[in-house]
Amino acid sequence: MRKLVVDTFLTLDGVMQGPGAAEEDPTGGFTHGGWSATYWDDLIDEVKLAWMGRPFDLLLGRKTYEIFAAFWPFVHEPPADILNSARKYVASRTLDRVEWDNSTLLEGDVADAVAGLKAQDGPEIQVHGSGNLIQTLLEHDLVDEIRLMVFPIVLGTGKRLFESGAIPVGLRLTDSKTASTGVIIATYERDGEINYGSFATGEPFEVEIERRQRLAAAG
Repeated sequence: MRKLVVDTFLTLDGVMQGPGAAEEDPTGGFTHGGWSATYWDDLIDEVKLAWMGRPFDLLLGRKTYEIFAAFWPFVHEPPADILNSARKYVASRTLDRVEWDNSTLLEGDVADAVAGLKAQDGPEIQVHGSGNLIQTLLEHDLVDEIRLMVFPIVLGTGKRLFESGAIPVGLRLTDSKTASTGVIIATYERDGEINYGSFATGEPFEVEIERRQRLAAAG
């Protein structure tokens, strides 16, 4: 069973839409495209290249595939060679063919197809961008690791990484770094079910809150 990894840029309020350019993904009237561009530094470059320096296959949704396929084959700087040579799987209900080198269009139900890929021998499967596809993967509990670059901005609107439908799950932080621009780079792995608890001291929670409020008001 191979690992499926989500690798994405994120704002503090969870938006992952259109980080690279104004025209990247304006769907839904989104007007904040390009929000990540001015926060880049050497550490982010190093981490991204390290993530892609290990063997991997690429899993993409239609929109991200079309953006990548229109750009990376014509670039001659890192990581173009890595992405162009990687095995790519594309999830789409509208495409009938994919022409970027080493690309394969998934057939049938996406969740079943991805589960089948995970069951095969091979390198880890990385998902870049592909917000709509990620929602399906989360809903069907197919994500094993999440690598986030969290940018110090709030947009208030846009497609979010965790929309309704994500299965509640505990995560374990396995690595973290901070870029010079304030971007937090963090890796999380699956860590079983959520452990719930309470800060109440044996009394009903509302009674405890009221008691603490009275003590605070009394000085």
